[in-house]
Amino acid sequence: MKRRTLRTKPAREPRQGLSWTPSSMVTIGVLVFGAFVIGPQLSDLITMQTQIAQLNANIAKSKEQLADLADEKKRWDDPVFIRSQARDRLFYVMPGEISYLVLDADGLNLSDTSGTVGDMLAKAKNSSNFSQSIGTTKRDWAKGLLQSVLRAGLDQPVNNNKASATN
Repeated sequence: MKRRTLRTKPAREPRQGLSWTPSSMVTIGVLVFGAFVIGPQLSDLITMQTQIAQLNANIAKSKEQLADLADEKKRWDDPVFIRSQARDRLFYVMPGEISYLVLDADGLNLSDTSGTVGDMLAKAKNSSNFSQSIGTTKRDWAKGLLQSVLRAGLDQPVNNNKASATN
């Protein structure tokens, strides 16, 4: 009998890189599937967190505005503040005080030699140009206001230029 010699297979060298075994393919498949399932919800979560941060910023800004308005309301309880606002906004003065208004240069008489507009207005106040007493009107201001509004809305402009009217 002949003797058979067994051939031995040479030992395999380990391959460099990934080995694509069925378990690694399933693992990769599960990871990809998980990414597709969780991805949209993760995107929604990030969007909602951004919106929540913006809304919190808006709430903080509104609270700051509310605090400013509360401070403003407290200021209006102070009679000194009300008096200063009446002076600044409505040009009110206390009894015995003189109010000076600065006018546009086009409306002033430049031939005044005193040098100050205040002096010119003080002289005009003592003349007959300004009334020294408080008077009442004989017309109803509400009726006059209504007539003015109606006239402004309904009247047609009058063309005084005869040459343009004939063209």
